[in-house]
Amino acid sequence: MMNHRIVRFMVIAGGGLLWLGVAVGARASVLSQNQDGLLQVHLPREVVVEGQQLDLGRVSVIRGPGAMVAKATKVGLGRFSVPGQELVLDRPTILSRLASSGILASQVRLTGAEAVKVRREQEIIGTEDFVETARQFLLQHAVGRSAAKIVPIVQPKDLILPRSSQQVQLTCELGRRRTRGHVTVLIHVAANGKEIETRDVAFRLRYERHQIVALQQIAEGTALSAENVKIEMIESDQPELAGWKPPYGQTAVRTLAAGAEIRPNMIAVAQSAVVVHRNEVVQIRLERPGIVVTAMGTALQEAQAGEYLKVRNSDSQRVIVCQVKTDGTVEPML
Repeated sequence: MMNHRIVRFMVIAGGGLLWLGVAVGARASVLSQNQDGLLQVHLPREVVVEGQQLDLGRVSVIRGPGAMVAKATKVGLGRFSVPGQELVLDRPTILSRLASSGILASQVRLTGAEAVKVRREQEIIGTEDFVETARQFLLQHAVGRSAAKIVPIVQPKDLILPRSSQQVQLTCELGRRRTRGHVTVLIHVAANGKEIETRDVAFRLRYERHQIVALQQIAEGTALSAENVKIEMIESDQPELAGWKPPYGQTAVRTLAAGAEIRPNMIAVAQSAVVVHRNEVVQIRLERPGIVVTAMGTALQEAQAGEYLKVRNSDSQRVIVCQVKTDGTVEPML
């Protein structure tokens, strides 16, 4: 019987537990064929395996007709992706994988546990393990969640664990030094409660954002519209500001060349022209279905279309509050 070193992996990120795995000494095996022609698959409660790839022959005890056993043994069940990961394979999953390989459920007898927990025994934490652990950590933080792509650019070397390691713990934190579109994750490795190594994984972050391009030359003061600009999605090293919306209606603060990218400092919100000036004579107009009442008055303050101002009625000398309309008249607020 093959002996296994017991190794426990725990990955902690930002104070939270991500994965926990406890290896126990167990190994699947293939027994001789039985007598009823069925494929018998016995599931132990827990299995420890080496490597990343899993197949049915490594996690169960199989017996039955020789050809069927040989086929079932090689049925793939997935792979480990991060250190300390625990895979739980239940009976329906195993029957489904067997069926996909041409072995029907009616040809299979399952015994043992309802599900088998599979853990990986490791003596080495590989480069891909560090990268995936750091990636999962970033996806839990805003800096990584909003990114369209997380691309590793500096990857650490494999780490050989001490033979005395009974419990290995990986703790992640963001590196302090950040440049535009780049971030570093520090992974602290502890064995038996004592830190033994730190690995850095650097990533380039790519975000999706809108880009505004002039379809034609746009003169200073011209309002942007769907006719003179186009909006397209591009990749950027900076995330887009929250609440972005199309800049239609904003005006160019300088002449923009055709094909040029239009940046925020090239446009501004159009300012409404002053419609009514202080002491200006205005028409007071009240319009209702079937009736229109007009009078003259004097504006007591300056206002733009849509704003409210005080107006002195020329006939009654009463001061009333009115709203300025786009045609320059004012409507009393009753």
